Amino acid sequence: MELSGTRTSLAGEIRAFEFINQVQGEFAPNLEIQLFTCCLECELASTMMIVDDVENGSLGPYQDRPRTFPNMRSKPYTPLIFRILMGINVRILVILLLLGFGYVFYIGASTSPIIVFVFSVCIISFLLSIYLTKWVLSKDEGPPEMAQISEAIRDGAEGFFRTQYGTISKMAFLLALVILGIYLFRSTTPQQESSGIGRVTSAYITVAAFLLGALCSGVAGYVGMWVSVRANVRVSSAARRSAREALQVAVRAGGFSALVVVGMAVIGIAILYATFYVWLGVDSPGSMKVTDLPLLLVGYGFGASFVALFAQLGGGIYTKAADVGADLVGKVEQGIPEDDPRNPAVIADLVGDNVGDCAARGADLFESIAAEIISAMILGGTMAQRYPSGFILFPLVVHSFDLVISSIGILSIRSTRDSSVKAPIEDPMAILQKGYSVTIVLAVLTFGGSTRWLLYTEQAPSAWLNFALCGLVGIITAYVFVWITKYYTDYKHEPVRTLALSSSTGHGTNIIAGVSLGLESTALPVLVISVSIISAFWLGHTSGLVDETGSPNGGLFGTAVATMGMLSTAAYILTMDMFGPIADNAGGIVEMSQQPESVREITDVLDAVGNTTKATTKGFAIGSAALASFLLFSAYMDEVASFANESFKQVDIAIPEVFVGGLLGSMLIFLFSAWACSAVGRTAQEVVKEVRRQFIERPGIMDYKEKPDYGRCVAIVASASLREMIKPGALAIISPIVVGFLFRVLGHYTGHPLLGAKVVAAMLMFATVSGILMALFLNTAGGAWDNAKKFIETGALGGKGSDSHKAAITGDTVGDPFKDTAGPSLHVLIKMLATITLVMAPVFL
Repeated sequence: MELSGTRTSLAGEIRAFEFINQVQGEFAPNLEIQLFTCCLECELASTMMIVDDVENGSLGPYQDRPRTFPNMRSKPYTPLIFRILMGINVRILVILLLLGFGYVFYIGASTSPIIVFVFSVCIISFLLSIYLTKWVLSKDEGPPEMAQISEAIRDGAEGFFRTQYGTISKMAFLLALVILGIYLFRSTTPQQESSGIGRVTSAYITVAAFLLGALCSGVAGYVGMWVSVRANVRVSSAARRSAREALQVAVRAGGFSALVVVGMAVIGIAILYATFYVWLGVDSPGSMKVTDLPLLLVGYGFGASFVALFAQLGGGIYTKAADVGADLVGKVEQGIPEDDPRNPAVIADLVGDNVGDCAARGADLFESIAAEIISAMILGGTMAQRYPSGFILFPLVVHSFDLVISSIGILSIRSTRDSSVKAPIEDPMAILQKGYSVTIVLAVLTFGGSTRWLLYTEQAPSAWLNFALCGLVGIITAYVFVWITKYYTDYKHEPVRTLALSSSTGHGTNIIAGVSLGLESTALPVLVISVSIISAFWLGHTSGLVDETGSPNGGLFGTAVATMGMLSTAAYILTMDMFGPIADNAGGIVEMSQQPESVREITDVLDAVGNTTKATTKGFAIGSAALASFLLFSAYMDEVASFANESFKQVDIAIPEVFVGGLLGSMLIFLFSAWACSAVGRTAQEVVKEVRRQFIERPGIMDYKEKPDYGRCVAIVASASLREMIKPGALAIISPIVVGFLFRVLGHYTGHPLLGAKVVAAMLMFATVSGILMALFLNTAGGAWDNAKKFIETGALGGKGSDSHKAAITGDTVGDPFKDTAGPSLHVLIKMLATITLVMAPVFL
């Protein structure tokens, strides 16, 4: 077909050419063609070979492959459990669901009306999450090029998730066999002997709880990733219309994940508790007492911690290795923008946001809530020996109300009628803060009502008010933690701006300023935690609750209530955390699909706010980990006392062996952090070499004439992250068991029967203290470096491409493994050490 010499006919051929490209799966060209002659005759095939004038880096058609972003897997991936459910006839599935609901409410009614209330709230929250999912998925995906990039990200994320969690599941089954062997040959406590629960029953209960916790944690991670890889492109598309709509889509997508994760943690523990209650005939003559029942749930928390640690390690190594490799070669060496489609590592970077920040964070928060609920129920069991059983079920009710109030906070963020991209961009952080303020106010009201409902006792009529104040202490602590982290990581405040200013004098001064900022940022959070623990303990101690001897015994439970208060808005906090990587992915899709600058401005603002929300969530998680570890440590001491049948109230670090145990605990934190960061460094080196190779061997990449091999970078980081996560993860699991067993043997020969348990207790104490400080330093320094770079990219200090910007990129690169690999893994490690010592207590005696 010949072309006429007129502009009109040529334009028609170009439109036909664009249509063919869209059918083939290419980017629809966004070209501005300059005609040097009005009489141009050629074939359409020749037109496809023209080297078009690309203005402002606009992406033209590549010639070597039919798709710009080929699939990275051969067929869609869906977890086995979902494939089984999807293969069942709808009517049969409905009947099975009704039977399941019937069973759940039957065991709930047989246990307590409070359990029925918890079940009802969780199911309603699941229905709301389904509504949020439908609302998000109803949004359009934008132009075809956006959908193609999103599909490539989805393919890489789901492929890695399948491989990673396949590896984790094998390790979980192996560890379950170890736990089974230990429990089959361990001694039993007097309480277990009196209730008729032998070694075999106890072993199978613990293993079943461990595997259920691991399964639920894995599902929580998958839910986080599933929504993020589908919401990112919809946020990108919404940003083409208005900033407020893009914000609402990102928040509701994060809200879906948050409600499912928190709801699963609550209903999972409630079902396990009710099942054991009915199956074991609790409180019937000759059977277990309800006050001892929470100890059977420890395996659930251990399973959740186990999966969360490896998910955080593997995902963190993946995302930061790809990010570092992409930045070092793309932004520093080649001088191309972040998320530029010419960078071979950019797809791996965007995939990493989903597997590292969404999937891993979902498993992380699931584990945090599960550990806090179980530890508080164990302490509540101690209180319920003299007071109502509401002390045991109180944590479940608090988190049920968390689902309600966080849902209100999520739904309070709405888009405006003005859908113009040119409208002034509102501050997304201010909008999110308003929603958080609504949630905080409701949390205070519901928490006070919960304490009056469940913690009122005639022996101490004012005790519930003291515990309500303990909850208020926790809520205030959470809010202050969020504010402190925001102050140190948001570029609207002085610390980050000072860090950015240090970039103007070079790379070295940027690194020095970032390290000093991270070290300084540990002071305020530690002071807040200290005041919270002492205040909550004092309020509980003066509540009027006493033990059999008349001594006050509510102090420790007051600390547990403060921890519950801190986590009483966990669903909204997780929503803000999930918002971060979704916004980051949206910005990458906008950049790669070459959208107008006005759209990129919106996603840049959302991305910068997302960095701050991710940092605040990590600070929140560290604070809750400190309080939860304190509670688990107390539960561990009670467990040791039960097995040893003697008092175990304090740990004397003046004993040389005990002091050595403390040193080993601190050493574990530093060694674990070193291995996690070095894993990112080694993997990033492989990415850098690959990206450099592609730029050298395919010089046409820079001119948009050749396509980068995105799949190769994805394969490199996927295989390396799976390999690298094993060593630090194994260190965390094996260390307390080996140390406890060795000192138990030493104590046997030296006449100190509790030496192993005391050494492990010191190890746990020192590891918790060191881990909190190290995690605060790593998370805050990394977040500050990232936002200092973002601040310069807004045009300050020379803007993009300046020497200050290059120095800030170096700082951001150094901070990447800090804030997204080692830092988040540490607070998971702290809680896992606490749960593993609790589960393995018989090994140390």
